[in-house]
This record gives sequence, C-alpha cells and structure tokens, in this order.
Amino acid sequence: MKLLAQGTINDYCQVIGHIGYPVYIIKGHHKIMMIDAGINLLAPKYYTDLTTILGNPQKLNYAAITHSHYDHIGAIPYLLKKIPGLTIVGAQRIQQLLRKQSVIDFMTHLSNIQKPLFEDLTGKEDVSLSSFDITLPVKDGDTIDLGDLTCVVYEVPGHTRDSLAYYFPQIKMLFPGEAVGVPQGMGGQEVQVEFLSSYDEYYHSLEKMASLEVKILCMAHGFVYTDDDVASFFGASIKATEQYKNLLLAYLDKVNGNIERAIELITLEEYDKKGTIHQERNAYISNLSAQVKLVAKDYQYIKG
Repeated sequence: MKLLAQGTINDYCQVIGHIGYPVYIIKGHHKIMMIDAGINLLAPKYYTDLTTILGNPQKLNYAAITHSHYDHIGAIPYLLKKIPGLTIVGAQRIQQLLRKQSVIDFMTHLSNIQKPLFEDLTGKEDVSLSSFDITLPVKDGDTIDLGDLTCVVYEVPGHTRDSLAYYFPQIKMLFPGEAVGVPQGMGGQEVQVEFLSSYDEYYHSLEKMASLEVKILCMAHGFVYTDDDVASFFGASIKATEQYKNLLLAYLDKVNGNIERAIELITLEEYDKKGTIHQERNAYISNLSAQVKLVAKDYQYIKG
C-alpha cells in the first residue's frame, strides 16, 4: 500500500509538518524520537504539531538526522531554542560541515527560494539556519533504546557521505532519508535517483537496505510504503538508478563529454520539457550537476 506521509502510520509512528517535508515521531515506552527536521521555514508548524500530539513538546528526547541537507536539518536550531535538552543524533561529519559558514549560507539560499510557499506558517518568528552540535554521534550498528523499541543505525552513503538510515526491527520500519531515492508523481510510481556523493556507494546502500526485513518504508518526501509495495519500491529504485546512470552517460556522449553542456541539455529535456519532476528547479540543477560530474569522472570524461 502507498500512503501519503501524514497523520498516524501505526501505534508507534505519527507524521507532522507537511507531506513534502514530513517529520516522523516515534514513540517508545520510555523515549520519543523525531526523525529528520524538515525545512527551517516549517519549524513553527513542526513545534505546534509536536504540542498537539505530545501535549508537552519537552517530552521529545531525540532528533535523528538522516543527512546534512537543508531540508532535513532545517528546524533543529529553532527546536533547540524551544527544547534545550533535545539530543541531536546524526553522523559525526555533519558537525564539521556545519562549522563552515559557506555551507550555512548556501543552505539559507536554497531555503529562501521556497520562502513564498511557507510565509504564512513562519510568520515573524526567527527560523534562520545556524550551526548546532551533534550531541549523539552515531555510526553503523549503533542502537538507541526507546523502551520496547530499538533504533538500529545503518550507514548508507551515496546520496551524501553522511547519510544514515534508522531501522526499528520490532515493527520492521525503515527511515532511509533520501538514500533510496525520492518518489515522483501523485501515485509515487516513479523514482528520482539521488546519488550525489558516489554512484557505487549509493547502489550498494540500496542493496543493503533492500536486504532488511521492512514492512513499512517511511520516505523522506511524500509517501509511506507498506507490505508488498516496499519490495516493489526497492526494485524500482535499483532499476531506476541503473537507468539514470545510463541516461546521463548518453547525454554526455551526445555532447562529447562537455559537462556544462550536458547539464544544460538534461535540464531542458528532462526537467523543463517533461515537467514531471517536482523538485524545485535550482535544487534540481544543483543535484544534477553533482551527478553528471560523478558519472563523468567514473567513466573518465574527467581525469583524476
């Protein structure tokens, strides 16, 4: 079954925020974990929703980050002001990244592009992005006990170097971030491939997650897949990843390995003309540029 990422998923999991930038709340018997922190522009809504479902937002113990992109860490600075005791879970290397002002500035730029969409939710509150500490660094195989629910951490690089997935074996729920790609279209039938740091690592991470026993797959954007649709999505994502690499190679061949021309042509043909990709255009081009350069290097269009 395919569900929109909203409302109550089961007795343990509820979704807050916006289906485009969902935040998942997992309730154990003793601890409560939030997975991802969405976009900073929605921070006041996340906090309001937390108040609605928890009564007291101070009950939230952990905010677990799947990776370092602006639309997955955005609400953390705001929430830390509201919930000072909140433990931030993530890869250690995120800490180093957030110390760079250039990174904060670029994240702010990408966020500001979407400001007109969410101004009514932000109001006059300060939701600016800023550096914060990863107070509980985790790595592959680490576990976090929520009380009758165990969160198992998996390193799944490829989308980013710091990508993590969070798996709850007792309820067979997986939260992969964008390490499995992003569903496209209202039916979630297509897959937007998301390797940005390494094609090979992304593919291996896909295989790693597909080998887990997953009954509920909670996507970073848009959808939740259950039962047979979980395996179907993994299969579709693996196939789409292979096809997408071949598509990029075909465009590179068409322009004799000219990286910039390939990016321009792909944007025109695949994004502008088809109109089926729902990612914001500037973010799409930024991601596409990284992907074309990775493939070009792997196939020696770029030396070294």
